[in-house]
Amino acid sequence: MPANFFVDSNIALYILDKGSPKFSKAKALLVDRPCISTQVVAENIHVCVRKLRLSKNFALAHANSLRQACSVKDITNAVLTQSVFIFERYGYTIFDSLIIASAISANCATLYSEDMQHGHVVEGKLTIINPFLTS
Repeated sequence: MPANFFVDSNIALYILDKGSPKFSKAKALLVDRPCISTQVVAENIHVCVRKLRLSKNFALAHANSLRQACSVKDITNAVLTQSVFIFERYGYTIFDSLIIASAISANCATLYSEDMQHGHVVEGKLTIINPFLTS
């Protein structure tokens, strides 16, 4: 059964670097079968290939691992519509707004992200937490 939390793309990427001090926290979050969106999977592939310069085969294997370890939610037109509302109301980037809307759509209470406003509650439903700031 999936956890009642959502994991942003950046958290999922930390499991690729066992030497990172953020590795163990990221791995612990992913063990609990969090929700992610198709966007998170695609962003992980993109970062693996473009920024980390890893092979396409490695990037795809990582993506498949995420798809198996997490509950993957599709981005629907309704989620896209809500992301535009969040973008306009809260000032997040459109890509972060899409992650937030996906988490709300999945009925998650918490979104773990390193890049968004720690402690911010969106629409009274979703709390954004930077897992690297908490113990």
